[in-house]
Amino acid sequence: MVTLRNIIFYPVYYTGSTICVLISLLAAFVGKVAFRRAVKNWGAWHRWCLRHILGIKIVIEGGGPVNTPTLYAVKHESFFEALDAPYLFTNPVVFAKKELFAIPVWGYLARRYGLVPVARSEGAKALMMIMREARAKAEEGRPLVIFPEGTRVPHDHHGKLQSGFSGIYKMVKLPVIPVAVNSGPLYHRTWKRPGTITYRFGEPIPAGLPRDEVERRTEAAINALNSA
Repeated sequence: MVTLRNIIFYPVYYTGSTICVLISLLAAFVGKVAFRRAVKNWGAWHRWCLRHILGIKIVIEGGGPVNTPTLYAVKHESFFEALDAPYLFTNPVVFAKKELFAIPVWGYLARRYGLVPVARSEGAKALMMIMREARAKAEEGRPLVIFPEGTRVPHDHHGKLQSGFSGIYKMVKLPVIPVAVNSGPLYHRTWKRPGTITYRFGEPIPAGLPRDEVERRTEAAINALNSA
């Protein structure tokens, strides 16, 4: 049954995604509202495929997103978190790997939407540009979404928080809401499995804390669904 679900999922999801990308491209020339709605609908399509084809249910604990400017620090176990962000949050600014922006059409749409490319290998100058862009986006009132470990980390493992996280936290002067998620066992695999993926939103961490404290509290909270 798992194999059959996946055989159906891949062609259906990616065919629908191609249509969603084309609609988003057209919507980008219509206006900001239409474009953002098209992107959110793409996230809704992903959710629909997970629920009705793969048998994956999404559960939110801890209240969920808030309606004030916030920096969300999200655990990163699979590509699920990135695909789901436009649906979970309202017009989020997501910090994503620079390599993804080279994908034809998608890269253009990502920049148009307001995603921020991250290239850790390019040094301090690139990091400062990221911080300035983060601050500008925060001033627009949009939520900022960052994967503070910088890469996917297997379930039940704790990744080291990258230095850019504390730099952005200091620059934007916003509270942090840590978000734990346990997508890895179900989603980070070729044959995705049915079950429940849980988001657990932690207590807000106020702005202005010392680096060691914000990193300690964030790391503990985003790993709340891990046992290691």
